Amino acid sequence: MNQVTEQRAVQRLIVGISGASGAAYGLQLLRRCRELGVHTHLIATPAGLLNVHHELGLSRDALEAEASEAHAPGDIGACVASGSFDAAAMVVTPCSMKTLAAIAHGFGDNLLTRAADVTLKERRRLLLMVRETPFNLAHLRNMTAVTEMGGIIFPPLPAFYLKPQSVEQLVAESVERVLDLCGITGAQPQRWPGLRDAR
Repeated sequence: MNQVTEQRAVQRLIVGISGASGAAYGLQLLRRCRELGVHTHLIATPAGLLNVHHELGLSRDALEAEASEAHAPGDIGACVASGSFDAAAMVVTPCSMKTLAAIAHGFGDNLLTRAADVTLKERRRLLLMVRETPFNLAHLRNMTAVTEMGGIIFPPLPAFYLKPQSVEQLVAESVERVLDLCGITGAQPQRWPGLRDAR
């Protein structure tokens, strides 16, 4: 296998973490990707790092150690800022309403939003795990705009029909569904078998 073929055989995923509650989703995504042999490129915003520290007790270094590579939000010259970078998909988890708005309007003011813009223009999968409730009209219009551009709005809503026993199971199942939507080999979301007896 030559070097070019070997590089393409490795799946790459861009992971953005922005300033919304739900840092556990980003951490679980990074850890699951490592298990599956997926090469991750992490971009965490300052507000995202603040939430990671508050919700998970992790430092920047500890979070970045979970990724294959980490990039500073201000590093607009990073590899993931170019459409020539070969990635299977990009996931922003959690995705704040500010980050959603920037992506919806093509406002690539940092590396995270630039990478998302590149993902959309190259017609690759972009999943935004938006975390807010209730939504106002601006939120809904921004989600519509991203959807019209080919992005996927993926609020991490719990699948109670799977009878989860812990918060960790809820987080893990949402992450498996995201990986499946990204086309990541080895993702194992629980498939709905159908109701055998509704009585």
